[in-house]
Formats: sequence, structure tokens, C-alpha cells
Amino acid sequence: MIKRTLFFSNAVCLTLRNKQLLIQNKETHEESSVPVEDIGFVIIENNQVYVSVPVINALAENNAAVVFCNEKHLPFSMNLPLDCNTIQNQLFTAQIEAKLPVKKQCWQQIIKQKIKNQALVLEKYKIDSIKLKEYANEVKSGDSTNREAMAAKLYWNLLIDVDWVRSRFGDYPNNFLNYGYAILRAAMARALVGSGLLPTFGIHHHNKYDAYALADDMMEPYRPFVDDEVLAYIKENPKQDEITTDFKKKILNILTRDVLIGKVTRPFMIALTITSSSLAKVFTKESEKLSLPEFVE
Repeated sequence: MIKRTLFFSNAVCLTLRNKQLLIQNKETHEESSVPVEDIGFVIIENNQVYVSVPVINALAENNAAVVFCNEKHLPFSMNLPLDCNTIQNQLFTAQIEAKLPVKKQCWQQIIKQKIKNQALVLEKYKIDSIKLKEYANEVKSGDSTNREAMAAKLYWNLLIDVDWVRSRFGDYPNNFLNYGYAILRAAMARALVGSGLLPTFGIHHHNKYDAYALADDMMEPYRPFVDDEVLAYIKENPKQDEITTDFKKKILNILTRDVLIGKVTRPFMIALTITSSSLAKVFTKESEKLSLPEFVE
């Protein structure tokens, strides 16, 4: 079942009643409800939202991610369950003990698919993707020749503008991309936790200040889906360079997009779970291949 995403930009009270999330508008006092088991994502933007502890526990029990925004209305923190897999201890041990060659092989697969997906995004917009496909085929174990960076430079130059630089803190449209990536990161972290893995211990990212290094690793081949959503939005709204509520709602479309894994088309959030589960199988030596997404329009 495809889980629902709830976005709260108004002041509401969120409480629990009979396994239902009860939503009460603080101003109008209007009420509505949603079964907790149907929720996969809750994004809380308004600092005046009240959330009860039973709600947080019920959402965690159902492996729903709760994302809290800061005073700038940007995703800032996240609530995830600590115990939602029956063999979690076994998986934690396998993850921590994974050897470097295994991690390098996983990273090779991840970057190869990321570049392939970037090429498919270019093709959607009728842009030549031959060089990116060459880079994808040249990715070595651990991406030792840094084809990811080479592909990224070419990709962004072709997709947006040669004078624009992709940055976590740069100018428009970096703000749009960063917001989308924050949503993707939270969704990937949720999938990893649901698969019994620790989002903190990455296979490539290892910054000591990064609490979700593994999520940052595994979201890489999914980034082009965000790129596509952002590009479509800015083409439709060429004069809008600030993040609006309309954009925030539209970027959530990535969570319901179609993703091709193997020969089967899956909903985005299901695909994330398939990818995270395949990583768990690699760690436990049940498989050597990750199940990674292929970009589809």
C-alpha cells in the first residue's frame, strides 16, 4: 500500500484517537482524521503545531517519518523509530562488520546508476547524453577515478546553465534542489530504518557530523528524480526564485512517482524500501547486487 504524506503549514493540534491521527485546526476548530497505518510521512512546517507524545509513538511504531522544519521553513530534524525490524541486531552487526571491498562495490553500483539516471533526465529534455553514458560505464570500484564529479559538472552545465554552480548553500535554483533533497533524504532514512539498518553508518559518506551518512549514500541514484521535479517547476514558474508553499507541496510529488527497478515499475516509496532491503542482503551476504532505481518520466 502506498503511504500518505501529510504536510502541515497551518497551526493544528495532532492527537491520537482509536489509532486515528486526529487533526484539529487551532483557528477554525475543524477536525479531520487519518488512520495512522496509512501514513508514511508527516512534514511539520508551522512552529505552532502541537503534537502529542502518543502520536509520535504511534507514527514511529508504523515506521512513519516525522520531519520538523526550522524557523526558515526548511526541513531540519526528523523522528524515526529505533526498533522496527525483527532481526535488527543481526543486521546492525552485519552492517558494522561489512568489509571495505563490499562497500566499494556497492558505491560503484550506486554511482553508475546515478549517472545513468542523470543521462535519462537529459534525454527527457532532448539533451545529448552520450558522454554521461560513457562516464557511467567507466565507474570503477569505489569510484576511484571520480566519475561522479565529472558527470555532475557536465550534467548541470547541460541541464541548467554553464554559469551556474551546484551548491548546498548557493543561489537559485540551489534552494529548490536542497529542499527536494532534504525530503528525499528523510524518505531514504525511513526506508533504511524499516529494513533494520543504521542510517548513521555510511558506505562512502563518513563526515563525523553527518547523522544520516548511509541515507546520503543510498539516495544518490534517486537524486535525478528530484532534479526533474525541480526543473519542471522552474520551467512552469520562471519568475519564482523563492520557495513557496506551492513548491513545497509539488516537490512531494517525488514520493508518489513511478520508479523502474529491474523490469517492474514501483511507487517511489516502495522502491526506496526495495533498495534499502537489497543493501541489507548485501551486508548479510545473501546477494552482491543492489536493487537500484531507473529514472522514468
